[in-house]
Amino acid sequence: MPSLEALRGGAYKVLNPLTDWLVRRHVHPNLLTTVGFFVTLSSAWAFHYHHVRSAGLLVLLGGLFDILDGRVARLSGLGSKFGAFYDSTLDRIAEIAVYFGILSLYNSALPHLWGLNPVAGVDLDKVAPADVSMIYMTMLAMAGSLMISYTRARAEAMGIDCRVGLMPRAERIVLIGAASLFFGEDWHGLVLKAVIFILAVLTNVTAFQRIIWVWKHARGVPLEEYSAAGGITDEESHES
Repeated sequence: MPSLEALRGGAYKVLNPLTDWLVRRHVHPNLLTTVGFFVTLSSAWAFHYHHVRSAGLLVLLGGLFDILDGRVARLSGLGSKFGAFYDSTLDRIAEIAVYFGILSLYNSALPHLWGLNPVAGVDLDKVAPADVSMIYMTMLAMAGSLMISYTRARAEAMGIDCRVGLMPRAERIVLIGAASLFFGEDWHGLVLKAVIFILAVLTNVTAFQRIIWVWKHARGVPLEEYSAAGGITDEESHES
């Protein structure tokens, strides 16, 4: 799959006026991170109730805030180690929530739990029964996505820049958001199902790509150098 670097550069140019306005207004990047988190979280609720197009729009909007918080942090000088940690942590929580929303989309029994009623206009009795294969595909995609983030974080703790692979976060956001927004549940949700299948495969391939990358760059490096580069100590490694 081609990289989104060119599109990302174009998006930066389009967003420059908004970014500059936010910097002039002294909007803190952590605030943007928080707003983006709740926007993405709401997409999970939309998936849950089969409002797939709305969910896709919210996923893409959350991705927009994810771009803005980083840009504002750099341009305003308000970036901090906590801000980076906060942003990364909320990104992981939001992504898990999105996958859970998609999972419940394929499990039509879930909205009936705890006595919740479907949203007006959605007759869940006419919705297809739980699609077990897609539930497993969604779980596999979620696991692969988390492993992509984990392998990068562990590599960076050793001082290794590990951004390689086919399916980083931006690509995942665009694929899920665009498929949901533009196609919804048309053709029995075939497009979104295809995207989930692609993610289930390529996220895990990407995780293995990063494992191999770190192996090439860290094999034979003594643990003392690992710790000196900011990595974990031997004692901490047993607790991770």
